[in-house]
Amino acid sequence: MKLPLEISFEGLDRSAALEDAVRKHADKLEQHHAEIMRCRVAIVCDGKHKHHGKPFGVSIDLTIPGQEIVSNREADEDVYVAMHDAFKAVSRQLDQVAQARQAKRG
Repeated sequence: MKLPLEISFEGLDRSAALEDAVRKHADKLEQHHAEIMRCRVAIVCDGKHKHHGKPFGVSIDLTIPGQEIVSNREADEDVYVAMHDAFKAVSRQLDQVAQARQAKRG
């Protein structure tokens, strides 16, 4: 990703493998949506609920011209699944914004 990418970890140690996975998802997102100005990704492990499922949460905050897009409700027992779901949700929102802008123009 050429644009600023911020990755934060809460409740778990920084991981090169997780950072690499985030970068790969962000690169794919940027290839399809070139107007992204900034991407912030937070990976959270709520250790209190380890035995109750879905301890990993991933939130993404994107900035595009004139708008901020947020996905903050993706959670799963597998951090990579939560990450995939969060990026998928943000991608859908970006598609909706692009369609709305295109409809305004034409």
